[in-house]
Amino acid sequence: MSTAVTHAPAGKPGKRSAPIKGRFTPWFFAAPGLLLLLVFLVLPFVLALVLSFTDQRLVTNEELGTDFVALRNYVRLFEDDSFWAALRNNFYFVAVVTPLQSALALVLALLVNQKLAGARIFRTIYFMPVATTMAVVAVIWSLLYAPDQGVINRFVGLITFGMVGPHDWLREPGLVMPAVMLLSIWQGVGFQMLVFLAGLQSIPLDLYEAAKLDGATVKQQFLYITLPMLKNTTIFVLITTTIYAFQLYTQAQIIASSGASAPIDSFRTMVMLMVHEGFRNGKIGYASGISVVFFVIVLAFSMLQRVLLKEERAVQ
Repeated sequence: MSTAVTHAPAGKPGKRSAPIKGRFTPWFFAAPGLLLLLVFLVLPFVLALVLSFTDQRLVTNEELGTDFVALRNYVRLFEDDSFWAALRNNFYFVAVVTPLQSALALVLALLVNQKLAGARIFRTIYFMPVATTMAVVAVIWSLLYAPDQGVINRFVGLITFGMVGPHDWLREPGLVMPAVMLLSIWQGVGFQMLVFLAGLQSIPLDLYEAAKLDGATVKQQFLYITLPMLKNTTIFVLITTTIYAFQLYTQAQIIASSGASAPIDSFRTMVMLMVHEGFRNGKIGYASGISVVFFVIVLAFSMLQRVLLKEERAVQ
């Protein structure tokens, strides 16, 4: 009795070569994205980190050159009152805008998620400010804040029967930042609304039907079904809104350029301070130190998001 022996056809690669090729396939597809991250994120940060330890200027002087100053920029940064004012304004903006904008976005998402006629039209209307350029939004709102014929003052006077106002929103130090907050919430709430809307539409309808059969009220369905099922979505919205809020620049800068005479430290942010020191004062090394500190703050909130999401997956 003979035993048949089969041999692999000559010229065909062995089975071990396929996994080796498969290992490089994901890197091949990820290479364009990784290259963009390297060029536009990693290299600029490394360059800013290096420049933050020097006295680099925007316009170089061959006689003076560029010297290594160690931690002098960071020491000066933490002794600068303008830096602390800008950081305080950023945290003030984040503390107010993040919860208000997120809560308003959830309310709008609940409204447009109803099966009513015209719901898609309202979704478009609420999202239109997001698609509008921030420069255009800031200019329009600077006109709305006009002290004499501005719509905002007229509206405030109407609902208070003339007992409040008129206010000069762009010249009173205590009102400039709330004015920037209002236009920022109006402009950005549509994006968070769409995120919440996607989360609402991913909740199984069977949960609500079962709750109705058990006699749960609308309030109970919202508290015990909607909110728990939107936990991951809420965390994402809060963290991303916080990061975007720290990057506040365009609306405040345009309002400042449109005639706001309030003290600059009453509404200047870290990004505004960075641009001012780097491109107006020509202190690239000092501005790089500000950018590094700003990056660390944003990174801290990104890590917070990762920790919260990790804990959420562990619970589930």
